[in-house]
Amino acid sequence: MTFFLQSEDGDIIDCIDIYKQPAFDHPALKNHTIKMMPNFLLESENSSTKDGSESESTIFQTWQKSGSCPKGTVPIRRILKEDLLRAASLHRFGQKPPAAFNNSTKGFNLNFSDSFADSLNPEHRSSSYLVTMGYNYIGAQADINVWNPKVDLPDDFTTAQIWLKNNNNPNFESVESGWMVNPKLYGDKVTRFFVYWTRDSYKSIGCFDLTCPGFIQTGQVVLGGTIGPLSSKQGQQYEFNVGIFLDPNSGNWYLKVKNNIPVGYWPAEILGSLRHSAILVEWGGQVSSTNIKNKRPHTGTAMGSGELANGGFQKACFMRNIRIQDYSLQLKYPYPTRAMANERNCYSSVIDVKKGMEPVFYFGGPGRRPPYCP
Repeated sequence: MTFFLQSEDGDIIDCIDIYKQPAFDHPALKNHTIKMMPNFLLESENSSTKDGSESESTIFQTWQKSGSCPKGTVPIRRILKEDLLRAASLHRFGQKPPAAFNNSTKGFNLNFSDSFADSLNPEHRSSSYLVTMGYNYIGAQADINVWNPKVDLPDDFTTAQIWLKNNNNPNFESVESGWMVNPKLYGDKVTRFFVYWTRDSYKSIGCFDLTCPGFIQTGQVVLGGTIGPLSSKQGQQYEFNVGIFLDPNSGNWYLKVKNNIPVGYWPAEILGSLRHSAILVEWGGQVSSTNIKNKRPHTGTAMGSGELANGGFQKACFMRNIRIQDYSLQLKYPYPTRAMANERNCYSSVIDVKKGMEPVFYFGGPGRRPPYCP
């Protein structure tokens, strides 16, 4: 009999034997031995809590109020029949829409132009993000400000996240994590913690959370679990740290939150060249909708807090304590970087640099706002 917890947010959390979790249904993981996060990946600098932001200890998942899972098990959000019925097809349950890139998409390129920005973002996605490119990134992190943006259309979703990719061609691999509002996947409009991976630029391989075999959970953080408390405009700000780091010895990409709480990992067996390093890191937000870019009316799904980036602290969504790691194993602010936005009048981005302080990245917007974003 599986032990489970009923969360006050409506979720049912099953406590699953760590060796019987969904990942092991993946053909490449039949004989996989679970590898806990190496100690050297848990030694991370602490997040800043300047500007009246609450320390991360206040951020928690709602289900944790109901108890905890026994030793040797991991907490997994139960997928219900209603969740499956909302999917466009069972085959694509838990997947982002396929990436249809525009014809101008070129390969790897370092000039950070607007066409480069579009090349990173397929149709039906609008993103505002900070990007850096190199050749051997083996980690990235940031403190992500937590909000609950509006979602307008039933198939839309909105994220605040980190991406690590192996290239920006139309066929890329990516590992991703952050928070998201996704009514189609989760059946509500609350802010939830998520992970994602793809091996073929969202065509068919990869998914959110544990909706397909792949990601191996090792910690007591629920993928797809509600997070809170939420930030408010002109009020208290909340943030939590997300870090994704490669163990070069195994080729596994490990995910941790709040600086040193292990979540799990993407095993090398499900990845291609990304198991060696990433060459592109992005921090920011993304709205997925069929009503973006040249479609009218534009979706009213918001990104971040729903305020444009120039709103600044306590209004716009931010990321700070932004770091990359390369084979020097030092955590450092990335250079060069550029703030990008696909639809600047709908969702914007800005790097705020104040003397004596490290840069803070602001991003987001309301979506439709005639006449600027009709």
